[in-house]
Amino acid sequence: MSVVYAADWVIPVDGPPVRDGGVQVDGERIVAVGPADDLAGERRDHPGCVILPGLVNAHTHLEYATFAGFGDGLPFGQWIDVHIARKRLIGFDQLLDSARLGAAECLASGVTTVADASFSGAAALACAEAGLRGIVHLEVFGADAAVARERFAGIQARVDGSLDARVRLGVSPHAPYSTGAAVYGAALELGIPVQTHVAESDDEAEFMARGSGRVAELAAWAGIESPGATSVRHLVACGALRAGVSAVHCVTPDADEIELLAHSGASVVHCPRSNALLGCGIAPVRAMLDAGIPVGLGTDSPASAPSFDLLEEARSALELARARERRPDALSAPEALELATLGGARALGLEREIGSLTPGKLADLAVVDLAGALHQPIEDPVAATVFAGSASRVSRTILSGEIRYERGGFAWPEVREAASAARALMLASAPTPR
Repeated sequence: MSVVYAADWVIPVDGPPVRDGGVQVDGERIVAVGPADDLAGERRDHPGCVILPGLVNAHTHLEYATFAGFGDGLPFGQWIDVHIARKRLIGFDQLLDSARLGAAECLASGVTTVADASFSGAAALACAEAGLRGIVHLEVFGADAAVARERFAGIQARVDGSLDARVRLGVSPHAPYSTGAAVYGAALELGIPVQTHVAESDDEAEFMARGSGRVAELAAWAGIESPGATSVRHLVACGALRAGVSAVHCVTPDADEIELLAHSGASVVHCPRSNALLGCGIAPVRAMLDAGIPVGLGTDSPASAPSFDLLEEARSALELARARERRPDALSAPEALELATLGGARALGLEREIGSLTPGKLADLAVVDLAGALHQPIEDPVAATVFAGSASRVSRTILSGEIRYERGGFAWPEVREAASAARALMLASAPTPR
């Protein structure tokens, strides 16, 4: 039987908004989108709301949901040191507790799909338990391809039997200052989605060009030597940036490197709040979009950003793009919302199934309550969503036609208590940040 989700506005993303619109869902697929009165099925009204495609958070670290504020204000290289030291204080069970909280927070934010970079594999289990759609990229490090393959296989064996069809594994060579060319090559040989951190900070740029700076110690531990070239140029030369690879951050590329990225076939995931709070800068998102690079949006994790709130991330992307370019048209509200939906789906190669409210696609929906917002009565529903939307306004999150979150009905007290205990364990014996 069909169900019609109706609201004041439906925003398909790949078409104009529909006033008094509806989304007709049959099973796990969208059947039709249009005026709600023209659609057939059991009607479920959401007055004061807009209905969007389920949000696509194209870069997360769910296992770090409990790492909020660690190392805040430190330079990038030192911040990583604190991050590593805290992680050593806990085990897999605590990372799983943290990842469960991250998955819950994503669902409560209207997110239906994540692309996660997972140190332990716990994020894959957390996504499967929560019913969250995800590509979980298992992290590999170092210069030895055989060691990296062994690490990947070990984590894969730990989680494979507990996954469902919504969760698939990818691989994440961590970054060019922590991962060698041979390991990038081994990751690509697996034939699965690849995600890597690229050109995130000046500390990274200094090491890649000159072998010095605040990440040099981490690079030495990983057995990585400076290639004497920027991250983008190095990875392009190695063949590590290509279709099927999503490059996260890309804060520092110049115009020539943006062209290299465009020709490589790789996509980019923009994380504006993380980049801003770590003092890394503002990525040239306008130039990357103009170059034809598929760009999605990611929140990163509370280790470096305030939350998993992708609507806030979209708003920050708009604000920071306009500030960088000093132009009010540098990024529009429709473009910002697209980054958080269809743009993320394209960046992950999932645009045929998710990212827009298109008949035939999976019924992933986010219902956002704009009642009481200063934009009421609404003139432009897209602008109202980008400027007034937030996780606190998400009323329902629907994934493959199933309600996975409903405001007031999903508090997850046990999940929050276990995650708090994992954080307390880190704080109990945490070294003093340098």
